[in-house]
Amino acid sequence: MPTKTVTFRAPEEKIAFLDEVASVYQRDRSFIINEAVDQYISLYEFQRKLIEERLREDNAGVDTYSHEEVMATAAEWSRKTKSARH
Repeated sequence: MPTKTVTFRAPEEKIAFLDEVASVYQRDRSFIINEAVDQYISLYEFQRKLIEERLREDNAGVDTYSHEEVMATAAEWSRKTKSARH
């Protein structure tokens, strides 16, 4: 696949960390950045496909949960997690 140079600005700490990761993996900074971009694109595509699937299900009348139901379930899980730790 053809490549193209891209320049971006980042805090020095991030660049230093990228260099550290590159050193650990015995790769260059460009390789690590490409891997990070690949992961980001993969996650974006996964989320986009899930959203599209849920929209198709909603439009088809498949049972869905309201925002309030989801938030209530999440709050219940949170309470259970906190009580399990104590």
